[in-house]
Amino acid sequence: MSDNLKLWEQVRAVPSEAKKPIKGGRISGATDINPMWRIKILTEMFGKCGEGWKYEVLDKQIVDAFDGQKACFVDIMLYYRTETGEWSEGVFGTGGNMFVVKESRGLYINDECYKMSLTDAISVSAKALGIGADVYFEKDKTKYSQREEENQKSKPKEENQASKDLRREINNMLMKMANNDPKKAGEMLALYTTFTNKDGKEIKGKSDPSKLSEKALQPTYGKIKAEYLAFTGGTK
Repeated sequence: MSDNLKLWEQVRAVPSEAKKPIKGGRISGATDINPMWRIKILTEMFGKCGEGWKYEVLDKQIVDAFDGQKACFVDIMLYYRTETGEWSEGVFGTGGNMFVVKESRGLYINDECYKMSLTDAISVSAKALGIGADVYFEKDKTKYSQREEENQKSKPKEENQASKDLRREINNMLMKMANNDPKKAGEMLALYTTFTNKDGKEIKGKSDPSKLSEKALQPTYGKIKAEYLAFTGGTK
């Protein structure tokens, strides 16, 4: 693993208890991360706030919106202790919330808007470090998930028992009708699985039951069983 991604890989995953689906609004269906989980991870990775990590408020402002509404914004710079014990360069974060919002009963003043905007700004800085990255980039590959995916692709698909039984029965019926001649049995199977392409030309089918797709198993089995019953006079 690259040293550049060492911290990212340690803090990217978010436990289910720290996640909550967002319901309603423009981002309905997205995932919200509990802000205290981010604080915990910052403390776990760097130390107590003020000693291992800290932030500096750069700016806070109230901005007029429409219909008497007002938005609140806070900009911060987050710092953390590096492995050498020195303070890092600042990691910028900006957060926002509503100070005055229009509701059905009129204008509502949110007296916690600065606190909520600050929390949002810390979350943005934390995201830049990779904290909770999987929520924002769920298709990202780790070396472990990629290796597992490659292993799954290289594994042959395990066939279910019902398909195995059908292949075995198809083969047994063909061999009996072909008087135990494998070549003749293969020719018979190819005949039963022949299909016609778009230009009307017949294409020779499979001559080995193990090569039949699972989709082709049931109809092929039905055709051969009908032929077999006719061959045996209706008995197995």
